[in-house]
Amino acid sequence: MDSRPREVDSLSEAADGAAAPAIAMVEVEVTKPRNDKRGYRRVVLPNALECLLISDPDTDKAAASMNVSVGYFCDPDGLEGLAHFLEHMLFYASEKYPIEDSYSKYIAEHGGSTNAYTTSEHTNFYFDVNNDCLDDALDRFAQFFIKPLMSPDATLREIKAVDSENQKNLLSDPWRMSQLQKHLCSNNHPYHKFSTGNWNTLEVKPKEKGLDTRLELINFYDSHYSANLMQLVVYGKESLDNIQTLVESKFCDIKNVGRKQFSFPGHPCSSKDLQILVKVVPIKQGHTLRVLWPITPNIRHYKEGPCRYVSHLIGHEGEGSLFYILKKLGWAMSLESGEGDWSYEFSFFSVVIQLTDVGHEHMEDVIGLLFRYITLLQTSGTPKWIFDELLAICETGFNYRDKSPPMNYVASISSNMQIFPPEDWLIASSVPSKFSPDAIQRVLNELTPDNVRIFWESKSFEGQTNLTEPWYGTSYCVEAVPPSTTQKWVEKAPDEDLHLPKPNIFIPTDLSLKKVEEKTSFPCMLRKTPFSRLWYKPDTLFFTPKVYIKMDFHCPLSHSSPESSVLTSVFTRLLMDYLNDYAYDAEVAGLYYAVVPNDTGFQVTMVGYNDKMTTLLETVIGKIANFEVKVDRFSVIKETMAKGYENFKFQQPYQQAMYYCRLILEEQTWPWDEELAALSNLEASDLENFLPHMLAKTFIECYFAGNIEPSEAKSVVQHIEGTLFNSSVSVCKSLAPSQHLTKRIVKLERGLKYYYPAMCLNHQDEKNSSLLQYIQIHQDDLKQNVLLQLLALVAKQPAFHQLRSVEQLGYIALLRQRNDSGVRGLQFIIQSTVKDPFNLDARVEAFLKMFEVTLHQMPDAEFKSNVNALIDMKLEKYKNIREESAFFWGEISEGTLKFDRKEAEVAALRELKKEELIEFFDNHVKVGAPEKKILSIQVYGCLHSSDYEKILHDAPPPHWHGITDIFSFRRSRPLYGSFKGGAGQMKL
Repeated sequence: MDSRPREVDSLSEAADGAAAPAIAMVEVEVTKPRNDKRGYRRVVLPNALECLLISDPDTDKAAASMNVSVGYFCDPDGLEGLAHFLEHMLFYASEKYPIEDSYSKYIAEHGGSTNAYTTSEHTNFYFDVNNDCLDDALDRFAQFFIKPLMSPDATLREIKAVDSENQKNLLSDPWRMSQLQKHLCSNNHPYHKFSTGNWNTLEVKPKEKGLDTRLELINFYDSHYSANLMQLVVYGKESLDNIQTLVESKFCDIKNVGRKQFSFPGHPCSSKDLQILVKVVPIKQGHTLRVLWPITPNIRHYKEGPCRYVSHLIGHEGEGSLFYILKKLGWAMSLESGEGDWSYEFSFFSVVIQLTDVGHEHMEDVIGLLFRYITLLQTSGTPKWIFDELLAICETGFNYRDKSPPMNYVASISSNMQIFPPEDWLIASSVPSKFSPDAIQRVLNELTPDNVRIFWESKSFEGQTNLTEPWYGTSYCVEAVPPSTTQKWVEKAPDEDLHLPKPNIFIPTDLSLKKVEEKTSFPCMLRKTPFSRLWYKPDTLFFTPKVYIKMDFHCPLSHSSPESSVLTSVFTRLLMDYLNDYAYDAEVAGLYYAVVPNDTGFQVTMVGYNDKMTTLLETVIGKIANFEVKVDRFSVIKETMAKGYENFKFQQPYQQAMYYCRLILEEQTWPWDEELAALSNLEASDLENFLPHMLAKTFIECYFAGNIEPSEAKSVVQHIEGTLFNSSVSVCKSLAPSQHLTKRIVKLERGLKYYYPAMCLNHQDEKNSSLLQYIQIHQDDLKQNVLLQLLALVAKQPAFHQLRSVEQLGYIALLRQRNDSGVRGLQFIIQSTVKDPFNLDARVEAFLKMFEVTLHQMPDAEFKSNVNALIDMKLEKYKNIREESAFFWGEISEGTLKFDRKEAEVAALRELKKEELIEFFDNHVKVGAPEKKILSIQVYGCLHSSDYEKILHDAPPPHWHGITDIFSFRRSRPLYGSFKGGAGQMKL
């Protein structure tokens, strides 16, 4: 699979001098974005470990990623999930650092985070950490690959974690469909395998065969994890020479056992796996059509990018496209296409269509139109202007790529290193640069009825299937679909005007940067009228031709009842639906937009190149001003939303717990079942009547940031006001000061534990239960904010280690901060098959008692280290305009307007004493704390239904208060005041 040249060479910007003399260097020019000032160097250590070093003097975070060219394809027969299990185990401990969880603890306490994932042919481990801690972090990380400890006790515990992870996935349609597609392939190909592993494959079955899983794990590690099959990326602030010295000293002891690159020749599909129609019963409501073809992998021709060209056309949504026609007929809600699962040896091209109920009845016509469009592409040649457009879009996207967090960046590059030659490690396959009609035609010629696989998912197939997939229990049946049948579908499909797209008017041509007259660090209010308020922040950090726009339309009637909330949602979805044919090109060209409902009305967001932004924004506003309700599209949107509501019950138990918590705490939120009931009775005429009333009272909060001049921002907002408020037939009127909306949060009672028990809504989820324990602490306050943040930083990893790794309560076991409109607290979230929620709550209390001792005994040096880590995190520079704007918009939308929040919090942290943190914990968080306010949301799975009955009927423990009716409770409690004053209270 590895197509890299094997000569030893260097990717260097030469700014940092030559590499260590022990390594021969051959200069290779790395292809990198035009605006990328970082230094890159490739080195190969004496043990054949291939490394890419990245020096970024501007970074606040260091990061590293190790890609190992070993995935679940290498799992031994009868030990399914072993590669994934090994990924889990390497985090535990090593000979050099034998204390369990010391790696994760070190990373967490020094401002970082860790993760890993396993795919078919590689396993990737990665982390980030504060800059000055890279040396120690790398030392711990390297031990994964030198001498890990895999104790018998830890091995057994982590099998339970893998099993819990699998339990979480069992009722997930994406996991189920992925495994079914693998199952219906040749069982001689590793693609057929079950990748995750579970208790049965890693404990029960091996024991039955007389195997010791731990010994198998160690043997797998020793024979597969070889330095010559690894690719390392290290990202830091230091010079390339210094990073190289660090890498050589840390990673030179990884063994090279000379393992050859693993190869899995052949395609997973044999002839019997083609020309099939598979009817599948999903968990969720809805009808999905997945059409797949085995094709030549795009990776073999990534410079030509044939799959990108083909998927651009098949997945297009503009006039004349397949989706445009299916949408016009009322048959489809969405369509996606592109290369899916792939390796160097095999690949699948897929088209995934979400069908409406009517579309489900016309499945044969949909397939017929799909093949008719493919025939059009096969016979109309490959116009070069389409390739040139794609090239322009891809080149611009690469050259003006936003800086991403270093951890994401290194993980992406290290996985590229397994596949691409060194000069293409950064660009990978993102810019097809060679026009090859033959390569494109070859892919198109593979999309035929002869080798098609059709997967058709619908609840309507219940009772009509005769087969069951063994790992997830998915019900399905298989029918033959010979090409003659497909041809009949093509012939009888409706005669529609399918054609190639028109040239894209949104491709940016002006990428110049505007002059910034005044370099300001914070947004300023540029303009205020009775209709709107405009905040503005020029780009002084990123120097890219991009803009970020947020506009909140505050409409008091938008969420005043379940009906109005649903109608507002229907309106925003219809608006996006109407804009799609026109604005799809904008998204393709890198200008993204969205119109979504929010707490006080609806929100318009635009992010991307500023060149054509005004054109798109004015079109969106024009659609709002002249909105018409189209009955046919209303029906499709209503159907889509109804399925969404009905599918709510299939959410994971921990997600249901989060929903109940929000419903209890937020003043004006409506339950999903009331909204579904309201939706069921709505007609198009209801929206026609509602919309003028909703828009009649509106105030628009605007934020414009990036490569845009103040005068232009003002002009755009004036145009919006002119269109909506000051035209001859204005749809909007100004909002009275008394009508400005605020989002307020329920204040819990001190000294009480409120608890809300509920049965899991998904009766098929027999084993999973969940707890969300929320500790409400304070409303936005500088000193208390930093105490809470520091406490969360100190407690996060010990909580994970105790509840997840030691007690094995479940795969999901976490502690994190919660912020509801400025009301802050801590929340524990656990999803478990081994304990009911009441007992999970008790385990949280037990952890807090344990942690109390840890906190009181914390050495001063450790306290100071945690404070410094938090300071470093706060001083971290924004990577891109999205990150910066998200922070400032948060201050504006919540009304806090503390644009210097981070600087003020850093100043407060520098003064903080350990005794203050202990006092904060003792007053607000510890078991029995006098100021403690608790809400315990308990979602019981079928396995724990008797425990649910017990908690309903038993008298509650002292200081516990059961919530039986959420809305009676919500009405009976006082609310925190809002920071958001009316527009009239803001001064320019």
